[in-house]
Amino acid sequence: MAVEILTISTGKCSNISPSNSYQEEEKTVLSAIAKSPVSSIDNQVVIRCGLEGLQGDEHADLSVHGGQAKAIYCYPVEHYDYWRNAIEASDIHFSRLNQHGAFGENLTIVGIVEDQVFVGDVWKTNNVELVVTAPREPCFKFNAIMGDRLAGKKMFSQGLCGWYFSVRNPGSLSAGESIKIFPGPRKRSIADVFESLAKKNL
Repeated sequence: MAVEILTISTGKCSNISPSNSYQEEEKTVLSAIAKSPVSSIDNQVVIRCGLEGLQGDEHADLSVHGGQAKAIYCYPVEHYDYWRNAIEASDIHFSRLNQHGAFGENLTIVGIVEDQVFVGDVWKTNNVELVVTAPREPCFKFNAIMGDRLAGKKMFSQGLCGWYFSVRNPGSLSAGESIKIFPGPRKRSIADVFESLAKKNL
């Protein structure tokens, strides 16, 4: 299968509001879920990839995102069409779906989805090696950035989670690079792991 990086996105920590609009007091929480493209097919900027993630990218809560085990988050572009039809959001939230990085992902890729991706698989680009570690688990911050209080439940019900990588061999990445996949133990796919998590959360 042909797998390609379409876009690389990064983000800085900032305050977002997870509260409902009817609440009198507007609460905020620190998050780096809002990502913006820094390398695309039309502008193939080279981005440094270290053991804890991409140059210029930040993580607000290392207990759930980031660190070496979840250094890079990857999301298939194939899922974007579903979300454009599924979210109940304002125009400002919906417009995010016209730009890659909308789900807080670092790599927007094409050519593979969760049931074809296995924990322990090694992904190699020109000079970087990544190892698949875990599916993404949606939280209240995902609901907030999508502008839909049911977004997390929809992700669980549809299995459209994306996955995390650890970085086995640091180097540099750019959009447009092809990815070679080398199978690991192939005991559980990302879809299988996420389905187990969904049963606990739904």
